[in-house]
Amino acid sequence: MYQPPQFHIDSRAECHRAIEEAPFATLVTRDASGELCADHLPLLLTPAGDEWPSDTLRGHIARANPLAGRGASSLEGIEALAIFHGPQAYITPSWYPAKREHGKVVPTWNYQVVHAHGRLRLIDDPRWLREMVTALTERFEGERQRPWRVEDAPDDYIAAMCRAIVGIEITVDRLEGKRKASQHKSLDERRAIHQGLQDEYGYGEQEAACLGGVTPED
Repeated sequence: MYQPPQFHIDSRAECHRAIEEAPFATLVTRDASGELCADHLPLLLTPAGDEWPSDTLRGHIARANPLAGRGASSLEGIEALAIFHGPQAYITPSWYPAKREHGKVVPTWNYQVVHAHGRLRLIDDPRWLREMVTALTERFEGERQRPWRVEDAPDDYIAAMCRAIVGIEITVDRLEGKRKASQHKSLDERRAIHQGLQDEYGYGEQEAACLGGVTPED
């Protein structure tokens, strides 16, 4: 990924936060012929700690997915790239004060993204899969007033559903984060972008601050 220094996210904690906020990933691997393949799925992050020496991403794919059909043994340690897209928006030069001053402005696109490079393996274990499905459900149902639980469905039904999927676990070797938020622009321009994102696109304060390069201190 092209990484101008001013856009580089050099904090592992910030990369983790970006993944937590945008967990739906594009998973890129190579098939048996060497061609690139892309799958799209939510992945849960387990940060490195006493139990896990490396950051780990976990999720599942359909058993019918060709990726699963390649067999667990052939996928041990295969190179994988998970891409997590955060907030993004077109930035019109109409927002810039410089447009009124001299007109020497052009459009751009601001965005936040994290690339997780690592090694992928498949997991075909009923207990692991049930725990994974439960963890995903709790993660995404947690903010609902009356969250749905795995236990709300018949046990034999959930068991059948789990037989139709295969687990994915990625041991992360390297994280790359990028936040292109007009950080190299003047404070006036960044404030104008921040305001434009809110007024025209309806972005919330947090997303507008992320994409407009404005901090509370500004």
